[in-house]
Amino acid sequence: MPKLFPLIFSIAGVTCAGIAMVIALTLGQDTLQPILTWVAAGTLVGLLASWIIARKLAEI
Repeated sequence: MPKLFPLIFSIAGVTCAGIAMVIALTLGQDTLQPILTWVAAGTLVGLLASWIIARKLAEI
């Protein structure tokens, strides 16, 4: 699992952060602070998703 996690996070983390940024811009929050907050939240979601996916793949 330690080798899988960074690989999965490099894809899932960036994807979730990008989705969160699009959500922020769609909601009209176009200043730096709200965008960074949304991106940080998206990165945390990607971190959690990567951890779960890597753990499930390691069980196989």
